[in-house]
Amino acid sequence: MSQRGFDLGQLRTFVAVAEAGTVSAAAERVFLSQSSVSEQLKKLEERAGQPLFVRSKQGVTATPAGTKLLEHARRIIAMSEAAFEDLQGRSLDGELRIAITDYYRPHEIARVLKSFSEQHPRLRLHVTVLPSAVIDSDAGDGATFDIGLSLRIATQDSRRAAAGSGRLKGSVIRREKLVWVTSADADPRISTPYPLVLLPGTCQLQRFVVKLLDERKVPYLISHSASGVAGLQLALKAGLGISCLNESSIGAGLAACPPTVRLPVLPAVEFHLLPGRIGETELVTNARAALTRLFS
Repeated sequence: MSQRGFDLGQLRTFVAVAEAGTVSAAAERVFLSQSSVSEQLKKLEERAGQPLFVRSKQGVTATPAGTKLLEHARRIIAMSEAAFEDLQGRSLDGELRIAITDYYRPHEIARVLKSFSEQHPRLRLHVTVLPSAVIDSDAGDGATFDIGLSLRIATQDSRRAAAGSGRLKGSVIRREKLVWVTSADADPRISTPYPLVLLPGTCQLQRFVVKLLDERKVPYLISHSASGVAGLQLALKAGLGISCLNESSIGAGLAACPPTVRLPVLPAVEFHLLPGRIGETELVTNARAALTRLFS
């Protein structure tokens, strides 16, 4: 009798390629060589009996069959991991409150949290989007959340300021470039003063941008204020100006500002999963470990 079904390892590689968009980027995620990733994809397509990706110089795009398999693959992987956690006695059962910055993978975070919920079906998850400064300042005893994920600017000055304030470092789970962004169809000849789209002053990244432009004496005017990253993205897509975003926040309709727009070089940002508190429950400790694996 011929074997039916799919190989779990091949499915993991398939999901990594679909999410990364290229074989080379996926190879880094799954710790395999590019040739091994390509071989696994070839075997998976042979098993499926049809192509799962359209390949081009820019990367790969899922075919209709690939898109359909992607949903199944995510559920299969989640169920496998949930079974493993349950047998290891690490299944999460109870309520968990997570505070997260809206800069963290805004186009993917819903899927990531859905995957986490599928891996832990008995967990009741409450997610709140908050400014990173609020997450960091509210991280002690009596916080309104159990686990926090915040963004910090990766400069020596910001690190010294964080150390001087006694801010908890936590685990760096992701590092991204900052990019000056505008509408994808904007006129490349943006004139000064540059129209700036900003978030409220409670956002440390926006404060950093304003300070940087002031220090470099770059002329600008605030053309639009948004309440969150989603509103910022909409304003940029509408062509209302330029702003600064981390790479994973740049989606369809947005693009990096052309070289003709002379703006200061930007640092990277780091996403920190805040460390555990003294006396926290085993549920929270285990959930933090699980989220570290998932978010990374």
